[in-house]
Amino acid sequence: MTIIRGATTVEADTPEEISGAVKELLDEIFRKNKLRKEEADGFLFSLTTDLHSRHPAKAARECGYDFAPLFACTEPETEGSLARCIRVMLFTERPAGSAVSHIYLRGARVLRKDISEIYNIALDGPAGSGKSTVARRLAEDYHILYLDTGAMYRACALKALREGIDPKDARAVGKMLDSLRLEIRYRDGSQHTVLDGEDVSEAIRKNEVSLAASAISAHKAVREKMVKMQRKIASDMSCVLDGRDIGSTVLPDAAFKFFITADSRVRAMRRMKELESRGQKVDFEALRKEIELRDKQDSEREFSPLKKAEDAVVIDTSEKGIEEVVAEIKSLIQSKI
Repeated sequence: MTIIRGATTVEADTPEEISGAVKELLDEIFRKNKLRKEEADGFLFSLTTDLHSRHPAKAARECGYDFAPLFACTEPETEGSLARCIRVMLFTERPAGSAVSHIYLRGARVLRKDISEIYNIALDGPAGSGKSTVARRLAEDYHILYLDTGAMYRACALKALREGIDPKDARAVGKMLDSLRLEIRYRDGSQHTVLDGEDVSEAIRKNEVSLAASAISAHKAVREKMVKMQRKIASDMSCVLDGRDIGSTVLPDAAFKFFITADSRVRAMRRMKELESRGQKVDFEALRKEIELRDKQDSEREFSPLKKAEDAVVIDTSEKGIEEVVAEIKSLIQSKI
């Protein structure tokens, strides 16, 4: 059984206001969740004690939602609760893990800013800290977009390598950008990086591309082009972004900012396991030195260096599992909503 939640408010306790608000709420729930009438098993409404002129279940029946059982009750009076509020739970059968859209309208938006407003979660930190894995999990749990910003820089680095361009050569890289065709597409719930018409989602994960990405991302022209793309995406929809300077430079006004870090040896071990799972053989000590070198490059570059935003919460993942980290971040997000 899946439960889809919703809430709305009315300006005045009148039959017309309540009927209009209930219809608007149910219409939006069905539209956003692409529900059919036969998929609804029942509705359970609740209303605050300051509403008397019309029962929301009756209002729902009158506006055409009479194809499933309708129940309603009055909420206990609670000090500080939202005034003239109507809530609903819609019961339906959906495959396990199916995404749902909970709907909060009008004054009830304040109850769930995390799903009723566009907001961004910024995760910054060094390579191998686990921020990308955490970002994907947060996006999945909140049913919002995960924008892998690192993939965008990796794609630039891959193009440079393929064209025989030194990623550290600012002039040559800048000229290359004129012919760069980079698209971020989303299929089956995952991001696909398309470079010059080719899906390079796997190719950009090679170790040599990672190192080149660190060098190429230091160029002002590259970062300006990528940041412009990232800001446009983030302004259109709620999303989680991870990188080196998301909270400090790309999205300084993001609602939630975290700096994810871990000991370099722990990060090297994680990276080694990731590469080995793809069939690549690497030396642990060499990889650790590469990671520490990348940390140094990212922190010391002149333009948009790796930096913790002043208002970011630091989370050390050295001795924490992904589930623990995700739970900690979600708890901190909820405390600010």
